[in-house]
Amino acid sequence: MLLSVLIALCVGKNAIAEVQFFGEMQPGAVIRAKTVPGTQVFLNGKPIKVTPEGQFVFGFAREPALSQSLTLVYPDGLSQIVPVTLSTREYDIQKVNGISKKIMKPDPKAQARAAKDSREVKAARAIFSPDSAFLQDFIWPLTGRISGVYGSQRVYNGKPGTPHYGVDVATKTGTLVVAPADGEISLSVNDMFYSGGTLIIDHGYGINSSFLHLSKLYVKQGEQVKQGQAIAEVGATGRVTGPHLDWRVNWYQMRLDPTSLVPSMASVLAKK
Repeated sequence: MLLSVLIALCVGKNAIAEVQFFGEMQPGAVIRAKTVPGTQVFLNGKPIKVTPEGQFVFGFAREPALSQSLTLVYPDGLSQIVPVTLSTREYDIQKVNGISKKIMKPDPKAQARAAKDSREVKAARAIFSPDSAFLQDFIWPLTGRISGVYGSQRVYNGKPGTPHYGVDVATKTGTLVVAPADGEISLSVNDMFYSGGTLIIDHGYGINSSFLHLSKLYVKQGEQVKQGQAIAEVGATGRVTGPHLDWRVNWYQMRLDPTSLVPSMASVLAKK
């Protein structure tokens, strides 16, 4: 459940400034916020883009410093420093066996292909657009059994791998995947080495959704999509042991937890 925190502090003798946060202050979280229009915002000294209406979004990595600082510089030149303290978070350890040797130790040609894929993904995630779709109430791109969670440490064939940065929903090949929010397709590739069929939607202001291991893609780069629109089908392409959707959310290159944007899967299934 999203947590709404209102901070109202006096700035100067007569001015009252306020900023409202929507989200849980913890590692991996997506935080949406609203302040006075025309305000400049800085997270730990780095600028954050703000909509003309004073709305902005940011996030925290998997293992960030628990003490953060948000600085607001208002249109009249006065400023406010808002200290942010994050709660701690523990992650699951998962063992995945049965990964083929060519995936665990790809040959030089495959490594070059994977490096090319990575550059394309990073370029798509670096895009800034003024789309305000990031402010929508996101929906799950599909429903089903969650088989993998954000931040978990995976051990492939007994060898520790990098943490998992998405949420996996296990379901059969061909299951429809829908857009969790409006946006523009910034990447559409049928077969990447690790992620197989891959789509990325740009929701604006650095927030983007990635969908991995797809068997069929319905949309192409540059297309506009609406929330709930069918965009692809679940598959078992790339580095997988079975069909599922791996849904990821980024703030530019920072990997965030998609579940911080949606109701719990249990609550969604209970309403069906």
